[in-house]
Amino acid sequence: MTADKLTNAWYALHTKSRFENVVNEGLSKKTLNVFLPKITVKSRRKDRHKMIRVPLFPGYLFVRTNLNPYEHIEILKTTGAVKLIGNKQGPVPIAEHTIESLKIMVSTDSEVITGTQFKKGDRVVVINGPFAGITGVFSSYRGDGRVVVNIEALGQFAAVHVNADDVEKLPEILP
Repeated sequence: MTADKLTNAWYALHTKSRFENVVNEGLSKKTLNVFLPKITVKSRRKDRHKMIRVPLFPGYLFVRTNLNPYEHIEILKTTGAVKLIGNKQGPVPIAEHTIESLKIMVSTDSEVITGTQFKKGDRVVVINGPFAGITGVFSSYRGDGRVVVNIEALGQFAAVHVNADDVEKLPEILP
């Protein structure tokens, strides 16, 4: 690629777990155009009920770059950065209108409803409630925000019903 063919575009950058703010600050210090959409949610802690700002997409933020080799390396060298999201041909740009829509969405005081759609067979971990810490396999939705998680032990499965908000998908383990 020659320098005259490089054009700026937005790309999704995968970060280490809970490193979104660190990566955001690191890229900003490198004078790169970065966007970390955040929403206000009620804290899940039992001992306090306050509103906190959290990333809209945990583990991801957006960076605008032309992907010249120097800038690409600088992005990936940032503490907490993992990789630019793409396919076999390389990072895939995100449409400008998508980023603008996200900016409008997070700039309002309106509630933004998020969620992870689980697929049967997804590896999940329970993060809150009496079953916190259990890892298992997502089985099905049961309505009223409840999901069924299968836990394997001794070659047999046991199922528990938990609140969908208390379950997170585990990252896929590459072979």
